[in-house]
Amino acid sequence: MKLYDDLKWRGLINDITSPELIDKLNEGGMTFYVGVDPTGDSLHIGHFLTVIATVKRLKDAGHNPIIIAGGGTGLIGDPKPNIERPMITKEAVNHNIECIKKQVSSLLHDEITIVNNADWLLEMNAIDFLRDYGKHFNINYMINKDTVKRRLDIGITYTEFSYMILQSIDFLKLYENYNCTMQIGGQDQWGNITSGLELIRKIHGDKVKCYGLTVPLVTKSDGSKFGKTEKGESLWLDKEKTSPYQMYQYFINSEDVMVIDYLKKLTFLTKEEIETLEKSLKEEPDKRLAQKALAYNVVKFLHGEEEAENAKKTSEDIFSGKYSNMPTINIGKEKINILELLVETNIATSKSEAKRLVVQGGIKINDEKILDENYDVVLDKEAILQKGKKTFIKIEE
Repeated sequence: MKLYDDLKWRGLINDITSPELIDKLNEGGMTFYVGVDPTGDSLHIGHFLTVIATVKRLKDAGHNPIIIAGGGTGLIGDPKPNIERPMITKEAVNHNIECIKKQVSSLLHDEITIVNNADWLLEMNAIDFLRDYGKHFNINYMINKDTVKRRLDIGITYTEFSYMILQSIDFLKLYENYNCTMQIGGQDQWGNITSGLELIRKIHGDKVKCYGLTVPLVTKSDGSKFGKTEKGESLWLDKEKTSPYQMYQYFINSEDVMVIDYLKKLTFLTKEEIETLEKSLKEEPDKRLAQKALAYNVVKFLHGEEEAENAKKTSEDIFSGKYSNMPTINIGKEKINILELLVETNIATSKSEAKRLVVQGGIKINDEKILDENYDVVLDKEAILQKGKKTFIKIEE
């Protein structure tokens, strides 16, 4: 199957700016980019689809990816649909960029160009911005873009309004300096992508061939946001923020109506493998083979085979009742500090001993290593407290 057909089958193409792009994608050899605004020190599962999985598919098909870490645009922030985005400090942006660079390089194995748009945006003065770039943007054109239109009723600041121009400058600079001819992004980036194409056309002429591709946003069956836990917490790609076990549990609990869609978009299983899992889902849904394959393959890609095997084993052990004979302790609270919990369960004789166990990495909750002495264990569901490799206690409210 050619690249475009594979992307289409997987549901990874929301829109393209020209039919010419189909052949370009199948031929290989294009330089393309995707941007990441460093609002956190880790990518989350929402980024995984476009920044990691889709980039890898194009890279494996012979295209040349560039990741823009938004050291400039991150100081402004892409407008949110219903509220002004809070600004973060320059120090936080720089810290986040370094963390994201390491994360992306690790996941894509260092075979990728990562640039920082602060290199050109922070060098620009206000007059150059207005004379060299602002003159190419008609206000009527800008307010009809989805990213702006959604905010007009509740108001949008000029700072956020200017984000479209800044992102367009990114595309222009990458075209001029790297011969980058395509931008990819989530479907909510369509307006920004087409604005970049328009800027390149106005500066370099109609003969320039550049393109845009958007990827559908992943949602749950009810249309709610994908990648959020029941507590509203993001699933981070950094395993110190979201453990492999937590990631595994999220995906193994995927709805039957969505799991095949997730397998297509988020794993690198072949069409034949996914169709076999789809058949199993219809004929023997109680086996949950599709969910297990999804959870295992996502964790394996992000954290390696050993972590995936560990998460799988822990999940199976708990589900099968292997731990059913372990001691069970009722705490009588909805949440409890980890040090207090260790003392109450006699894992430690004092808070100082409990602190030592935590700091040394000897304590896990639901297979997640706890290193923060201020961590609170929330008992909305039962939890498995583990010390070392042999001590397990079931904790209930």
